[in-house]
Amino acid sequence: MLPHATIEDAALLLARMQAQGVTLATAESCTGGLIAAALTAIPGSSATVLAGYVTYSTGAKARMLGVAEAMLAEHGAVSAPVAQAMAEGALADSGADLALSCTGIAGPGGGSDRKPVGLVFIGCARRGGATIVERHVFPGDRGAVRAATVDAAFALARRALPE
Repeated sequence: MLPHATIEDAALLLARMQAQGVTLATAESCTGGLIAAALTAIPGSSATVLAGYVTYSTGAKARMLGVAEAMLAEHGAVSAPVAQAMAEGALADSGADLALSCTGIAGPGGGSDRKPVGLVFIGCARRGGATIVERHVFPGDRGAVRAATVDAAFALARRALPE
């Protein structure tokens, strides 16, 4: 279940995108589709949300989004270059105007000194513009990391939209 505040944020983001005629795709790993779920919980979201890719495995990232296997091998699935490639792959495949991506370590296991639990990279690709990637280390348990990722993705999308 998504927090009420997240659904409200999704509704505000969708309204702004619809007012600007901007369409969206998502490419998610650590959130398992929560970004798309929050957006599609809003009636009328189909006018804006074109596609959602849940690419939990490295193979899925390569097959579905075109992330280069050499990049995955060099940087690992949880990295800025992979978040960028995921967003750009979703943008290209979906035909959307904007694409959000996320890849990270939600925990409780899987972390290391170099890549701790809570490390998340969020990407935002915009047709005709530069792709932005943010690095976050969110505190809390698995649910908290995933919820914070959704919130940060919405914030990044809002900043990527024209005023």
